[in-house]
Amino acid sequence: MIGLLFTGGTISMRIDPATGAAVPALGAAEILAQVPQLGDVAAFEIEDFSRLPGPHVTPEQMWRLARRTAAWLERPDIDGVVITHGTDTIEETAFLLDLVLTSAKPVVLVGAMRTVSDPSWDGPANLLAATRVASSPAARGQGVLVVMDDLILPARDVRKVHTEASGAFAAPEFGPLGVVDGGVVHFRRCRPPRPSWDTSNPSLTDAGLRVGRLETRVSLLQVYTGIQTAIVDAHLADQAPGQATLGIAIVAFGRGNVPPAVVAPLQAALDRGVLVTVSSRCLSGRVSPRYGYAGGGLELANAGALLVGELPGSKARLLQMVALGGTTTRDEAARIIERVTA
Repeated sequence: MIGLLFTGGTISMRIDPATGAAVPALGAAEILAQVPQLGDVAAFEIEDFSRLPGPHVTPEQMWRLARRTAAWLERPDIDGVVITHGTDTIEETAFLLDLVLTSAKPVVLVGAMRTVSDPSWDGPANLLAATRVASSPAARGQGVLVVMDDLILPARDVRKVHTEASGAFAAPEFGPLGVVDGGVVHFRRCRPPRPSWDTSNPSLTDAGLRVGRLETRVSLLQVYTGIQTAIVDAHLADQAPGQATLGIAIVAFGRGNVPPAVVAPLQAALDRGVLVTVSSRCLSGRVSPRYGYAGGGLELANAGALLVGELPGSKARLLQMVALGGTTTRDEAARIIERVTA
């Protein structure tokens, strides 16, 4: 039995004749009516969880979805879960679920790049392929996956690389785990073993989840040429208790380098105990302390910032939320991040 959770996205949209733009319209039953072959793949049970466009999804809603997915996975009659999702944020939700879910059962996120009003609507084919993957014994233990355009992509590596092409998703650094070819699921590589970082404090965990909450007071800062210190100061300024930013994910240049104007306010934030990660704006490649000039990765690492490998800033921010939510100190959270991104 496969659980099908429908959360919205383009797969549930049609074109509004008045505006010519895509808007949410379809529920689970209406989508499934277009995929009669699904019953030949697996028995399934459906849930209309939400009907949100991708940009409307917040970390709090991702967390609510994680808790609901964990409850489905706890059921002995459920062999896997497929989640429809808006493609603009599907990679973030997939990554958060991959971090927090503890079950080895397959969880597959899927969406569409075209609406039901478009002659090339890809929703039915994508949903069918995702259900095939969730039903495959080979998907067990592979972590959370995204299936789009017949590619099987791991949550950590998947990126949206085109705004609207049917082949909009890829894993630029390491490639897909496999494909769905002619209705047959083929895995050609396995995801790396998940690092062991479960908290030893049971009060910080939740049923079926590695942590009991998210710490959402984590920000994201994209550096750019000519960025001024005042802009960074405003972003990192100390705030009232209970509202203070506890973490910040920096999207840097190249190997993890920032303009000199960023260094002083970043150091001040680190001195206050703010957790800081450094990612690259590049699509592929890892950040490293290769450069030793002012604002180079070496200076950031020496200041206490965490260089997080090939993890993009959007996912590094979510990793901070999970790590801070599952620990009691900044240092414990930092150790989790280092293990996950090593």
